[in-house]
Amino acid sequence: MEVVRLGAGVDRTGRLSDAALERTFTTLDDYATVIRSLNVEAVRMVATSATRDASNREVFVAGVVDRLGVEPEVITGDEEAALSFEGATRELRGGALSTPYLVVDIGGGSTEFVLGNDDGPISSRSVDVGCVRLTERHLHDDPATAGQIAAAIADIEAAIDQAAADVDIGTARNLIGLAGSVTTVAALAAGLTRYDPELIHHRTVNVADVTRITAQLLAATRAERAAIPVMHPGRVDVIGAGSLVLDIIMRRCGFDAVIASEHDILDGIAFSIVAAT
Repeated sequence: MEVVRLGAGVDRTGRLSDAALERTFTTLDDYATVIRSLNVEAVRMVATSATRDASNREVFVAGVVDRLGVEPEVITGDEEAALSFEGATRELRGGALSTPYLVVDIGGGSTEFVLGNDDGPISSRSVDVGCVRLTERHLHDDPATAGQIAAAIADIEAAIDQAAADVDIGTARNLIGLAGSVTTVAALAAGLTRYDPELIHHRTVNVADVTRITAQLLAATRAERAAIPVMHPGRVDVIGAGSLVLDIIMRRCGFDAVIASEHDILDGIAFSIVAAT
């Protein structure tokens, strides 16, 4: 997995930047080499929030086709939510966890709220409060000021209200958190000295630890965050905003704990290919 930050700057400019496209295309060149070497039979390329919002997404589409031979599917928020839910809950079905689950996928441009049970999603809503988007909107200083954090919180709370209009959050029995912001917080809560997906997957993190870690990340400088052993270089700039989204969701919606999942939309996409072949 590579973090390419395709959505960097999209919230401000409405366009995919040349630098972000270059990073993405360089990574896709590497992926294309692996695909050819393994004689892969089926490829699905899915693009989410950043490309939904970008006015120049045709440049992205052409670049993907040139490299992978397939068009990227610029999916809707509902489609993104369904894939995330499938990836996160497939192995939980019929287990000990009470349902409904609320799956929260904190991405770069958006966050998906998906309520569902062992039969699949019941309702979902995608809102524009991803970790990249919030950082670019509000968290400009190093570290962010109290006023900037307050503005970000107001944005997150408004987004939760939007999600709650379509998703009955109060009926959820368990909260499952997806993507790098959540798994990084889980790694920090566990006190890991290196990132280990097996130790993070399905780890339960209580709300007090999430709040404490969020405050520490927001108070830290970029250099201090970069020095954290479990921190992926691509998350250094945006982890404060991502953890803040998780923290506010938990406290605003009354969740005592979150179950971190290493299985997410990528797994949902893989399962969809298997189902189609």
